[in-house]
Amino acid sequence: MSSATVERTAAQTTEVGSGEQAGALDTLRRGFALSPQLKEGLGGTLALALFSTAGGAVVPVVVQRAVDRGLSEGSVDGGSIVITCLIAAVVVLATSVAAYLMKVRMFVASERGLAELRIRAFRHVHDLPVLTQSSERRGGLVSRVTSDIDQVSMFLQFGGILIVVSVGQILVATGVMLFYSWELTVVVWVCFLPLVLALRLITWRMTAAYGRVRRSVGEMLSVVAEPVVGATVVRAHAIEARTQARVDAAIQANYRRQVEAQRLVAVTFASAGVAGGLASAGVVVVGVWLGVAGQMSIGTVVAFAFLVSLLVGPVTMATQVLTEAQNAVASWRRVIGLLETPADVSDPGPGGTPLPDGPLPVRFERVSFAYPDGPIVLRDVDVALGARLRVAVVGETGSGKTTFAKLLTRLMDPESGRVLVGGVDLRAVPFESLRRRVVMVPQEGFLFDATLAENLRYGRPGAGDDELVEAVRELGLGEWLDALPDGLGTAVGQRGESLSAGERQLVALVRASLADPDLLVLDEATSAVDPQTESMLARALDGLLRDRSSVTVAHRMSTAEAADEVLVFDDGELVERGPHRRLVDAGGVYARLHASWVAQSRLGQAVGR
Repeated sequence: MSSATVERTAAQTTEVGSGEQAGALDTLRRGFALSPQLKEGLGGTLALALFSTAGGAVVPVVVQRAVDRGLSEGSVDGGSIVITCLIAAVVVLATSVAAYLMKVRMFVASERGLAELRIRAFRHVHDLPVLTQSSERRGGLVSRVTSDIDQVSMFLQFGGILIVVSVGQILVATGVMLFYSWELTVVVWVCFLPLVLALRLITWRMTAAYGRVRRSVGEMLSVVAEPVVGATVVRAHAIEARTQARVDAAIQANYRRQVEAQRLVAVTFASAGVAGGLASAGVVVVGVWLGVAGQMSIGTVVAFAFLVSLLVGPVTMATQVLTEAQNAVASWRRVIGLLETPADVSDPGPGGTPLPDGPLPVRFERVSFAYPDGPIVLRDVDVALGARLRVAVVGETGSGKTTFAKLLTRLMDPESGRVLVGGVDLRAVPFESLRRRVVMVPQEGFLFDATLAENLRYGRPGAGDDELVEAVRELGLGEWLDALPDGLGTAVGQRGESLSAGERQLVALVRASLADPDLLVLDEATSAVDPQTESMLARALDGLLRDRSSVTVAHRMSTAEAADEVLVFDDGELVERGPHRRLVDAGGVYARLHASWVAQSRLGQAVGR
């Protein structure tokens, strides 16, 4: 293989999240670029937030005016106090309305932006390379689309509001303090300076700690989800204790990561409290000294004490929110990493070349493929398959037959060579045309937690019940449908657990029939069906495959016996091709595989008798 091929192969297994090393500011920039709705009306929201914080500064001003003017020379100026209080009440009411509008705008913008982000992330999961999906646990992918985005959502809706309000209060309080006394303002901020420096030093540690927290959450979800889905296997093999040990270990690992991060949070929170205490003490000491010196009134000193408390609260809250922001940034970084993971199989879209109408011949032109860090799976495969042929692909495990099917349906692209269907390179075919004309039926038909009818409609969206029943009966499955408790309305359960493995394959075949493709690729779709059902399906498949190109990855030689042509793979190479009888007579690889299968079948029958 060429060096370019090797590099491309290595790139295919790049772990989801290669873009997760960005700094916090770069993450925010990229995050807002991916969700521009978050910035809609941001200027107005910030203006409302800044105005809403003005209400907090009214109380210290009212106290100062009441002490210095309303209580001057031992008399009470009731009129001055009433007017001041009325003005303060109007300001507080106006700022309350501004706070309400600000929160509503922020909630709406964040929900709209994150909903779009969640949709994009979910769609991108389906565009990820097959190799990437295999290397990343499903729970890890799900956590990026769910809990990681939820973490960002909570921060933007609550932490985002708090940080905006806190910063606004800090600015307003600082401005009022400067108006009263620049000396006391300097004292206050000198006391808070160590906190600012400490935050700069500890932020990078919190970023790393919360990155580990989010990864551990994904790992925990994966470990917990697997035994829930595979509960039957766990019980059947009596491995509850071992499974519980794995779950406990994952939970404990997440616990340790959370505690590690929260310890850093506790340090910053405690530092903010110490800084606030020092600031209050400094104001009292310096304020009294200035008052004794005649440079400051008693009302100003009292007002400053209120202003310090007004400042300490937002600073403490801002410190807490900034630490939580590291958690949100870590989550945002993981979502961005997912979205920036390139799709190795790209859709040419409307600019591509749709498949031609009519039957579809297939051609592999010197196709090679290798999985990363592994041997070549397909080597220089060159074969042409005519239209309307039933082709069976056989070979031992690891011979490359399943990879052949994946390349034919463009779940992957070849490292070298071309795969042509209907004379068109699959890399130039829009997904809409490819998925409509070429349908693959996997060995294990996946069913969604819905009714039978809803699962069948994945083959033809919008099909009516009469069409579904007709498709079922055309495959000779009418008696099976009639035996179901609720017919088309039968609930199949999660992953189709209410049906047997064979019944799930029946649904997959009916679904493929409804799709009515011109090229049908089957990964031995009848392998999980009992002998009686297999006989019924054999007759149904005969009608389904008539006048249609089909390629079947055969695990049973009975499938190869009924094919028009058989492709025989051995160690990644196409070593034989031809009809069943001629290959048996040739005495090669196929003849050996067929003889072994016949012997095993006879042995099984003898044991059964």
